[in-house]
Amino acid sequence: MAFITKQKLVSLVVCALLLVAFIAPGCKVDSEKKSDPKAVELANAVIDASGGLENWQNTRYVSWRHHTKRLHVWDKLTGDIRVETRGTIVLMNLNTKKGRVWKDEEELTNPDDLQRGLDYGYQCWVNDSYWMFLPFKLLDKGVTLKYLGEGETQDSVKADIISLTFSNVGLTPENKYHVYIDKESKRLISWDHYMDANDEWPRFTTVWADYQKYGNIWLSSSRGKKRHSDLGVFEKMPGFVFQDPEPFEWAVIDSLNATQVQPAAYDAEK
Repeated sequence: MAFITKQKLVSLVVCALLLVAFIAPGCKVDSEKKSDPKAVELANAVIDASGGLENWQNTRYVSWRHHTKRLHVWDKLTGDIRVETRGTIVLMNLNTKKGRVWKDEEELTNPDDLQRGLDYGYQCWVNDSYWMFLPFKLLDKGVTLKYLGEGETQDSVKADIISLTFSNVGLTPENKYHVYIDKESKRLISWDHYMDANDEWPRFTTVWADYQKYGNIWLSSSRGKKRHSDLGVFEKMPGFVFQDPEPFEWAVIDSLNATQVQPAAYDAEK
């Protein structure tokens, strides 16, 4: 079975970075050794402006719909994930790489088909989680930060700019990013993506906007012409979310989590 067209594969690998760091967050020593002090200072400021590393590490369950399409539910403690996209449901564990896959309501039992399905869900999660949680990943192991100076975003907002390059981490370590940090709020407000660290011009530039607080962390939903929806932070999550492919009602999840935030304005974008 073919799960990924060439166009989809390019989209998936664009930001498929720092996989190990996502599963075991907070490994900052390696990055700080190779990065320059100004860039590290700014990265710490971004993390603080997003709620702080401790609050990120203490966040148990998160959900989001990448570009209002692919739904993710992630147990950050156990590594269990649920990925739903275009008739495919993947229930797997990021640590063991084991799980189950359904396509058009039929479970995939053929070993080759199952592996392709698991690989697809895994790639979706790696890509989409980087697009969602980058502010908390700036100082992860294998990341080198360099301060590039002051500049402006495409919207003429003054910002400090740092570059991110990678060493022996993730699925596309040859990538490079330029991250724009608002001089007042210290939030990440834009990024440039380079397919190769030696490229002169970025493949694309997008904004990070519409920050709101979810639980004890701040997340951005807008990426310019595209956006993420169904953002949520939870303290509790029923086990069936990671075990049963059947659709579930968010009202059940909400009833377990009095502090859950689901901005109503985003519902129409599903």
